[in-house]
Amino acid sequence: MDDGPHRELMLRAIAREGDGHRAALAGDRDAASAAYREAAGLYRSSWELAPPSSYGRLVGMLKAAVLAGDGADAAAYTRAQLTAEAAGEASPPAAYALAVAALIDGDDRAAAGFAAAMRAGPEPFGRAADAIEALAAADAPAYRAAIDAIVADFAAREEHLTGVRIADTAAMLEALAGPRGLVAGAGGPLLPAAPL
Repeated sequence: MDDGPHRELMLRAIAREGDGHRAALAGDRDAASAAYREAAGLYRSSWELAPPSSYGRLVGMLKAAVLAGDGADAAAYTRAQLTAEAAGEASPPAAYALAVAALIDGDDRAAAGFAAAMRAGPEPFGRAADAIEALAAADAPAYRAAIDAIVADFAAREEHLTGVRIADTAAMLEALAGPRGLVAGAGGPLLPAAPL
């Protein structure tokens, strides 16, 4: 992303999301929710300064909002921002944002459709697509396998999100899986023991 105030906001959002993960891992859910909520707002402010240079900011906003318990508002905002992409062929990053928004809305058919479009992106997008499709199909074994693959992928990296080795995608998906009765129970050093 080009330098500018939108990049600075994105970096602040990543740092606050990391604060949220650390607080969640320490068991301080109030502090975690506050940090996630602030991160979601920073991601959104960054997007509003310079759309669409990085759809990842919308994905980041959705992840942080879901973990803060504010997913519905973030999903509505994402759909409004990506109306044209939703109507046509969305790029893999835009499809990722739209797939998560559809899961939040309970529109499993749309979620699966956007997940299919994610597969044209990098390999980690394919792993996230596997989990989204499994959630949409209520396929618990496939969802568990996808979450395990995501956690293994993130665990193999030196770092993710400014000093935090954590599978934030898995944390978000586990939070979305909770109301569906499909929580895979991913945990250990990467994730809180249970979704927020």
